[in-house]
Amino acid sequence: MPTADIAIVDYGMANLRSVQKAFERVGFSADITADPGRIAGAAKVVLPGVGAFRDAIARLRESGLADTIADHVRAGRPFLGICLGMQLIFTRGHEDGLHTGLDLFAGDVVRFPHRPGLKVPHMGWNTLRPTRPDCPLFAGLPADPAVYFVHSYYPVPADRGVVAAESDYPDPFCAVVWKDNVYATQFHPEKSQEVGLTMLKNFARL
Repeated sequence: MPTADIAIVDYGMANLRSVQKAFERVGFSADITADPGRIAGAAKVVLPGVGAFRDAIARLRESGLADTIADHVRAGRPFLGICLGMQLIFTRGHEDGLHTGLDLFAGDVVRFPHRPGLKVPHMGWNTLRPTRPDCPLFAGLPADPAVYFVHSYYPVPADRGVVAAESDYPDPFCAVVWKDNVYATQFHPEKSQEVGLTMLKNFARL
């Protein structure tokens, strides 16, 4: 198995093993670690996440991992945020109050609006609509790829140019962002079968 030198950030709020196993399935090793030194030395960093924005950003700051992640991004090395890990890279989260995120991308993380017949969280399979088909994560994907979501909140980037793909629920919302070395998905690629595995392989090959 090739060594991709991928560090999966462990801050106690994700099923990290499922992400690690997904990388292994496509032929790449990935270490689960809470060690800032290990993360600082990694070629690529993955920030997964399940749970509340407030708790997650507090844990990242308390552990010193927030600064480590920001330094990694500023150094131009590949970064992938998954689900809550995507939301944390934005300026502010509006879950249980207003909380400051990592601010790698300007924007707010907001809740799906209350509408009759609309279940929140948005959970299950939905079609991904690339708005920037040149995004390296999308190489080799089929037309109208389906991916797996579990979320009540989604990011609204200040710069629409960073949106690489959308999905609809029922209105369009940001599902993938990409700028330079930073990639993030609101869905779970590790739960999205061949489509998600292809995207993880593409990231590992960057």
